Amino acid sequence: MGKDALIRSATELSPPPPEAVAEFDAKHEALAAELTERMFARADVDQLIGENNRDMMANNSRNFFRFMDSIFHHYDPAVFVQTVHWVFRTYRQHGFQVLYWPAHIDTAVEIMRRELSPATFSAIHPFFGWLLNNIPAFTDDSDEEMRGASAK
Repeated sequence: MGKDALIRSATELSPPPPEAVAEFDAKHEALAAELTERMFARADVDQLIGENNRDMMANNSRNFFRFMDSIFHHYDPAVFVQTVHWVFRTYRQHGFQVLYWPAHIDTAVEIMRRELSPATFSAIHPFFGWLLNNIPAFTDDSDEEMRGASAK
């Protein structure tokens, strides 16, 4: 699935209501901190992120929640897809493995399920489900771009 198909798919996501956005906005920094802590506690963290990438992973956790907060405030499917695509390619070039994203997103979902109200979690969860479901497409696209870059 290429970027255009991903963007079409992302247009089916409904932006969360203002009250869900406000709750996520108020809690996203604490959610990111817990995500980083939980990921650092994993025995396989260095295999998932590559050597010497712990600071990069911590930054990714913060930036992930900030980005999602921004997306919830002003949803643009093309920006959503293009940014996720850039993140996949860039972080993989730094040694992050494809298995990092399901671990990262699943952990984020567990934290949000516990820390957010049921209504807010229900409103934002489809975005995280969409990300999880499309990891293979982002992987294929980033593989193709990285092969093209190395052929030059």
